[in-house]
Amino acid sequence: MAKVSPGEFIRQVRAETSKVYWPSRKETIATAIMVVILSLVLSAFFFAIDAFFATAVKYLLSFLG
Repeated sequence: MAKVSPGEFIRQVRAETSKVYWPSRKETIATAIMVVILSLVLSAFFFAIDAFFATAVKYLLSFLG
């Protein structure tokens, strides 16, 4: 791997950074809202599944004594 000077490294970093697509404020807010909504939906789903299995296991264990 070729070594580059610190100045050349900084120029390369700036060139690569200029190629990055930076989302707008509106896109960032919309994405954040979707993440929060999906997190809430998934947490409710997994809570329901966990409660169902906990109830099923307690029911099955009640037969043992």
